[in-house]
Amino acid sequence: MIEIKNVTKCYGKKTKVIENLDLTIKDGEIFGFLGPNGAGKTTTINMITGILEITDGEILVDGKSIITNPIEAKKAIGFVSDDPNIFLKLKGIEYLTFIADLFEMSTEERIKKIENLSKRFELYNYLDNRIESYSHGMRQKLMIIASLIHSPQNWILDEPMVGLDPKASYELKKEMRKLANENRCVFFSTHVLDVAEKLCDRIGIINKGKLVFVGTYEDIKNELKENKSLEELFMEIIKDD
Repeated sequence: MIEIKNVTKCYGKKTKVIENLDLTIKDGEIFGFLGPNGAGKTTTINMITGILEITDGEILVDGKSIITNPIEAKKAIGFVSDDPNIFLKLKGIEYLTFIADLFEMSTEERIKKIENLSKRFELYNYLDNRIESYSHGMRQKLMIIASLIHSPQNWILDEPMVGLDPKASYELKKEMRKLANENRCVFFSTHVLDVAEKLCDRIGIINKGKLVFVGTYEDIKNELKENKSLEELFMEIIKDD
């Protein structure tokens, strides 16, 4: 479970990019985080994962503070960044081994997980190649595999479907549902609203650094009293905001 408690993020003394954000993402659900470019989605995710400092407020991951107990909080997270251009000089297998080392995985466990996940995402035959030789989609697959290698309780993904081929997108969505069914927490941002409509148990919409809606797709339709697609309802919400 991820608890975001009255979180604010400022750059400089006055520029607020996130303002008084309160949000709980529960175990056993897929939560979609939606918003236009610049709304604060990636900033929020980077605060949850400890990449950015929080100006004010608190974030708890399975009850552990990302501020005062960051190592234990991060151990419970698997993270897919929106930028897959990392450690480009390493081979794919070297990067995955590095991640397995960070999470102190046994040799037997890491071999099994790397083989299983890399075959599912069709990267197994490329693990001995350097990451710099990978396409964008292949790098994205590598990050997805790395984020799952330690079986995280909380899976956080920032625009994870960008660059993925249809089979990889299918496997990703299947894995999201699998983890939610195992009572884990899945939190992802996306601009692909038809995917969010079909996949998410709940969604949150952020605009200009403020949360403007939290609930199910049915909740949005009931609130706006319109039986439209999520994409159409989303456009109405951010227009009115």
